[in-house]
Amino acid sequence: MSSEKELLSNSYLFGSNAPYVEELYESYLDNPGSVPEQWRGYFDQLQHLPATDGNEATRDRAHAPIVESFAQRAKANAFAAPASKNDLAVASKQVYVQSIIAAYRSLGVRFADLDPLKRQDRPSIPELDPGFYGLTEADLDQVYAATNTYFTKADTMTMRDMLKALRDTYCGSIGAEFMHISNPAAKRWIQERLESTLGLPALTADRKRHVLQQITEAEGLERFLHTKYVGQKRFSLEGGESFIASMDEVVHHAGENGIQEIVVGMAHRGRLNMLVNIMGKMPGDLFAEFEGKHAEGLTDGDVKYHNGFSSDLSTRGGPVHLSLAFNPSHLEIVNPVVEGSVRARQDRRNDEDGNQVLPVLVHGDAAFAGQGVVMETLNLAQTRGYGTGGTLHIVINNQIGFTTSDPRDTRSTLYCTDVVKMIEAPVFHVNGDDPEAVVYVTQLALDYRMKFHHDVVVDIVCFRKLGHNEQDTPSLTQPLMYKRIGTHPGTRKVYADKLVAQGILAEAEPDQMVKDYRQLMEDGQRTIEPVLTDYKNKYSTDWTPFLGAKWTDQADTAVPLTELTRIGERITTLPENFTVHTLVSKLLNDRRKMAHGEQNVDWGMGEHLAFATLVASGYAIRITGQDSGRGTFTHRHAVLHDQKRERWNDGTYIPLQNVSDSQAPFTIIDSVLSEEAVLAFEYGYSTAEPNTLTIWEAQFGDFVNGAQVVIDQFITSGEAKWGRQCGLTLMLPHGYEGQGPEHSSARIERFLQLCADNNIQAVQPTNGSQIFHVLRRQMIRPFRKPLVIFTPKSLLRNKAATSPLSDLATGQFLPVIGEVDESIVAEGVKRVLVCSGKVYYDIVHARDEAGRKDVAILRVEQLYPFAHKAFQAELQKYGNAKEVVWVQDEPQNQGPWFYIQHHLYENMADGQKLGYAGRPASASPAVGYLAKHQEQQRNLLEQALAARFKGFMLTK
Repeated sequence: MSSEKELLSNSYLFGSNAPYVEELYESYLDNPGSVPEQWRGYFDQLQHLPATDGNEATRDRAHAPIVESFAQRAKANAFAAPASKNDLAVASKQVYVQSIIAAYRSLGVRFADLDPLKRQDRPSIPELDPGFYGLTEADLDQVYAATNTYFTKADTMTMRDMLKALRDTYCGSIGAEFMHISNPAAKRWIQERLESTLGLPALTADRKRHVLQQITEAEGLERFLHTKYVGQKRFSLEGGESFIASMDEVVHHAGENGIQEIVVGMAHRGRLNMLVNIMGKMPGDLFAEFEGKHAEGLTDGDVKYHNGFSSDLSTRGGPVHLSLAFNPSHLEIVNPVVEGSVRARQDRRNDEDGNQVLPVLVHGDAAFAGQGVVMETLNLAQTRGYGTGGTLHIVINNQIGFTTSDPRDTRSTLYCTDVVKMIEAPVFHVNGDDPEAVVYVTQLALDYRMKFHHDVVVDIVCFRKLGHNEQDTPSLTQPLMYKRIGTHPGTRKVYADKLVAQGILAEAEPDQMVKDYRQLMEDGQRTIEPVLTDYKNKYSTDWTPFLGAKWTDQADTAVPLTELTRIGERITTLPENFTVHTLVSKLLNDRRKMAHGEQNVDWGMGEHLAFATLVASGYAIRITGQDSGRGTFTHRHAVLHDQKRERWNDGTYIPLQNVSDSQAPFTIIDSVLSEEAVLAFEYGYSTAEPNTLTIWEAQFGDFVNGAQVVIDQFITSGEAKWGRQCGLTLMLPHGYEGQGPEHSSARIERFLQLCADNNIQAVQPTNGSQIFHVLRRQMIRPFRKPLVIFTPKSLLRNKAATSPLSDLATGQFLPVIGEVDESIVAEGVKRVLVCSGKVYYDIVHARDEAGRKDVAILRVEQLYPFAHKAFQAELQKYGNAKEVVWVQDEPQNQGPWFYIQHHLYENMADGQKLGYAGRPASASPAVGYLAKHQEQQRNLLEQALAARFKGFMLTK
């Protein structure tokens, strides 16, 4: 070492060498001669440096003996200050106090006074009793720390005061479940809101009068209808009148929070009351429905307790548009429909957090626990594609559901609301006989939703005075419950007596309120004032351009070649430093060639060009489904993935979002694994947004029957029942390629069975040009009907199913495609084969192999509405044909055959014979054995092309 400075600054004294140097130094301090001479010289120099006290004379001492001494004293607890026995006792009891607080927050709901009928004694909950923790009466007046509570601003409370506060807060008319929430901030927020008020509402005298007015109106409407329209079904709200007070608070408090639209979904119970007493429907209009009068213009209509309604209401916070969704008798199925409608309205407003549009779902206790669509809808709540910023759920819990006579048969959970714990939603159970508490928790729940943008539940525990409907006699199976109900004075009476006892009302006032409301009903006058009749909402949807349109209306769906090429370039161009998979790279290169006309356009490129030209023209697009971004059969690749990305939530690129600077939004979502809730969501979205091409795509068309109720009750019949138009598009992969019973059929026959009144469009395109034009037609033509597309699988890569780019620039969607083989001479045709879908290419291949020139093939691309003129024009070309044969690869009792045969027959000439060639009838959609599939396929082609047709024939 050349100098002390160099030695002190040398890096070998630090890092991993430091322990070695410290050990040497300890040895030096104990015995300087025990270390090497060089180190001894270095350590000697250190002794001349100032010590930590600044004095050079202070000698350093070995640390090890000192450290060891402290360790031994710590083991002997020599540092602990002696504590008194009293201090130790208080400290241990403080732990018990915290345990009691936690117990009330978690278990207090079990002891809460929730049942208006008081049918059962309150259960014993040992954890709520101080004796469970060894505490005695003497401990109740001991002062303990009140940390982690919000009952008082003081730091301490006596045990007695603490227990009273806990019981008032968690065991009164409100039972709160929230400790299952993993977000600490959300739990603390609920604790503070409940504990700071002891779970008690602070309503002014005027507000209490208003609440009683709501309860009076709820009861009054039901009793008026009960006497005026004896025996008619209305699904009475009697016993659950507090629901109207709750909904009134929802509307007004939402307005105070800046909400401008509320969409409500609910089943039958209380629906008529909601219409009249919350939404302001004229009672006279309701009475007309009871008397059999109905709106003109609907082909079928629906019962009064299924119908929807909308109105603009003046609230404490300003105007609010309130919509009640139409709902069939399938109860909870309306839930995802409402969520979809709300999401569309939020998207229209750019309301990403849900601060302007609120979904409210009203449930029955049995349906909420029993129907699977509830779980499916809850599962959508926090996802990117389906979230709506939190839903307010209200349960009208009449504790009986439908007519289940034994509560052990109703569900497997303690509460009907337990399903919401899957998404950590808080639940506020409340006694329906305490309307003030109902209003309080409604306000609390709405505030929670607005702050945390999460679902929340208000469970109004009440009863059902009458049967499931007014023709039912519930005491047949529920004698005990209905004895209690028979002696119950009613929620209105209970609350009115309370207000009279408090001096808020004079003794005669409640009865006068009843009489006044009855007179309004007699006069058929509106009960809600003011309903805003001239309010204009700039975000409302105008459906008038689509009213009166016909399916035969034409639309110019062609796009100039130059524009197709330009857009094709944009959607095949990648950002810099973005590396796609080699297979995707080849696909993009092929698509670029298609855009330049160097290759024919396949199905995937036809889709992309349709989407790209639509968004460039201002039409938004929303596509959802399982694996829709890539496509089940890897044909789409609308979402590209950087193969070198470093973060899981980064490194994707969507070319269709980069078509032009001023384009409309393009959204594509890989959905959750659900058919029913997701399809219902998209139906709701499309009914609220006619200017967006809304598409739901099944993974395989076979799985669409998991959402059959949505198809039956909404998509195919919604317009006939309720006048609700929608332009929802379904893409259902369909085709027989030997993949078995659950991967072959989209059940075409079921959709065609539902076709009437021009309610939907059912198409089965067979090439890239056809899918391009039909998708564009769905938006460009001012005609909004559901479009069901039976999409191909093997054709996605079949070169025969491609189209020249010029077909996109000059053509249109053809409902019927005639013979395209120019070598087929019309005069020489003896048999005309008619088909739809993939089987066309199988027939063409078989015809070519057989060398048959006397057989023409027609393709029906649009199955419904059937294009009679187009089909007749093609069929008439073959005047010498004696046989018209329908060919399909589905079994005879499935596919289009039974639907389409009368259309074919109608357009045939006298003397022509109609036949069927296809698989025999089958209980299963398809066989599971590949060899048998191939055998059936050969047989149907041989039958179709046989020199002498064998099989069913009908002569016209």
